[in-house]
Amino acid sequence: MRTDDLPVNRPRGRGAAANTAQRFSALQMTYDPGEEPEKVVTKFFQDHSSGIISRHNSPDLPFEASLNPYRGCEHGCAYCYARPTHEWLGFSAGLDFESRIMVKTEAPALLRAELAREKYVPERLSLSGVTDCYQPVEKRLEITRGCLAVLAECRHPVVMITKNYLITRDMDHLEELARHEATAVYISITTLDADLARKLEPRASSPQMRLEAIRNLAGQGIPVGVSVAPMIPGLNDSEIPAILEAAREAGAQFAGYTVVRLPFSVKEVFSSWLEEHFPGMKDKVLGRIEETQGRTLSHPEFGKRLKGVGVWSEQIAQIFKISLKRAGMLHRRPEVNAAAFRRPREVGGQMELW
Repeated sequence: MRTDDLPVNRPRGRGAAANTAQRFSALQMTYDPGEEPEKVVTKFFQDHSSGIISRHNSPDLPFEASLNPYRGCEHGCAYCYARPTHEWLGFSAGLDFESRIMVKTEAPALLRAELAREKYVPERLSLSGVTDCYQPVEKRLEITRGCLAVLAECRHPVVMITKNYLITRDMDHLEELARHEATAVYISITTLDADLARKLEPRASSPQMRLEAIRNLAGQGIPVGVSVAPMIPGLNDSEIPAILEAAREAGAQFAGYTVVRLPFSVKEVFSSWLEEHFPGMKDKVLGRIEETQGRTLSHPEFGKRLKGVGVWSEQIAQIFKISLKRAGMLHRRPEVNAAAFRRPREVGGQMELW
């Protein structure tokens, strides 16, 4: 499906206008013009994965493994690099990604069993490494909270990243982890413009609520920083100084950033989003993204895809560096460690000393 084939008027509250072509299926569904649904109801499906910790060998990432309670994300961010992962499940990277969510209700139990294994060696976990672990349904299901309870019990190192204020619900577990230098939190803020945020990240917390999350976490002694990501050249990169200053005032201690990349069908979703909301800027923004990604929309090389290449990436890097220094913040988060790790309680309630 070409970008031009996607309808511009997306369903209410969604980042994608339609379902993009599925790379791994010969069966595709499209609507005639004007017949696209005005509302798409989110459906949830049980994920029966037998394991919960995913490991990787990417040199780009500052953690060894990740824990993902959900597949797909209802936040519906138009730029989300994780959208194509839904295609492996037989869904589309478009509307399906944000409205057909796989939930791992057994995640806390699977995590407990993994950490109890005699040969298990603690490693830095990212929660989550792909989709947001505090997307709206988490308020009801509490899967992430259950996983955090296990990690806090075991004092297992974990780095959190989210764009949802809901993380403040779990400050009890985060405080316990912080006491053992076993956690750090990134709150992702892409823009301070509430109107742009609603369009770009339709079901995520507002920028002000994310700043409030930083304020609350910092007030409880939990190491917290801001992820200024992704930076979209020509759209939100000019906000870097203001975002860092606002985050610092709220209590953020450290910060990081990435530049946007649009792998596979994400380019169709984001191009359609630009056509609807910023049609006069579409060519400029996509052109600058191409330049930062080595004349593509997603650089294939490690070390280049997250920070980008070329003049626009260098400009973003310099603005970030200067703004970080002015705000008096660190570029690196505190190291989390497993010095206090202990295995989970046994059925009888006994804790194994380690």
